[in-house]
Amino acid sequence: MKLILKYKKGEDIEKVLKRYRNKIEKSDLIKEVKKHQEYIKPSQKRRNNLSKARYKQFIKYSIS
Repeated sequence: MKLILKYKKGEDIEKVLKRYRNKIEKSDLIKEVKKHQEYIKPSQKRRNNLSKARYKQFIKYSIS
């Protein structure tokens, strides 16, 4: 996947870098790379999802 970033001559480098970071975030490129770094078995995914759900329930009802 290519990210093309056009900039004008004399444009502030900070603005260009900020636009680049925003473009990367919107494209979800970082998430895709992290997802493919290691293989997670389907059973482990289910366990992770269940533990996240339990944590969310705990937080939701412990604050109220």
